[in-house]
Amino acid sequence: MKKAIQFGAGNIGRGFIGAVLEKAGYHVVFADVNEQIVDRINRDKGYTVQIMDTVCEEVRITDISAVDSRSPELAQQIAEAEIVTTAVGLTILPRIAGAIAAGIEARREQGVEQPLNVIACENGVRATSQLKAAVLTHLDAAGQAYCEQCVGFPDCSVDRIVPPVKSENPIDVVVERFFEWNVERAAFKGAVPEIPGMNPADNLIAYIERKLFTLNTGHAITAYLGRMKGYMTICQSISDEQIHAVVKAAMRERGGDWGRVTASTATPTSPISTRSSAALRTPTSATT
Repeated sequence: MKKAIQFGAGNIGRGFIGAVLEKAGYHVVFADVNEQIVDRINRDKGYTVQIMDTVCEEVRITDISAVDSRSPELAQQIAEAEIVTTAVGLTILPRIAGAIAAGIEARREQGVEQPLNVIACENGVRATSQLKAAVLTHLDAAGQAYCEQCVGFPDCSVDRIVPPVKSENPIDVVVERFFEWNVERAAFKGAVPEIPGMNPADNLIAYIERKLFTLNTGHAITAYLGRMKGYMTICQSISDEQIHAVVKAAMRERGGDWGRVTASTATPTSPISTRSSAALRTPTSATT
């Protein structure tokens, strides 16, 4: 049985990374400090991802369990895993570094030679590199040597919108259909796992900068122009046809420029531009 440890059982952890891993054939163990969520996952043994789109869909996630991330049991779970992912926020990464280090040490003590890959799926640049630095501070020389040999720390970029919609079941989650998970191919230890929905990227920084200069550009222009016209929300602003036309043109222009700068077919521009300008029109979009 393939096993993945997902730190963070919040909406992104359940609705994005955990769901992708479960559909790829992993038994996903959610590690979280929220005892109610941990207990509910272990009781229900499944939850529903509701995909909000022009055509809606429900996806059932069932091959899962959960553990308190402060529990000593977590180290053994990591010792048995092939992949560890996080969706906890950048500021929390140093707090979970000790638990990951304990799992790595358990693998070393048990003579596990199979590679482990740790991926921090956070909204930040080089989040996994930051996590690796924190993990190494918890390991002695022998542990650090084992880590360098057997544990990969690929950086990644992630993108999925999770609208603030409450479900009757607290572990069900609503997500937008479009998502991207681009992971640094060269940083994997061992063979790159085949995970539908995960894109092993040879030029990760291009994906990161494309997101900043295309997706974030669209959101910023929408907010600035909307504020000037007195709108209170992103949805109101982008529903103004004049603003929508400006935003769409700017995103297409910036995407085209960025494609020429990178000169690589590995950095597609049209899907993220089209999806973002449409997504801004949803009523759940944030205030300006």
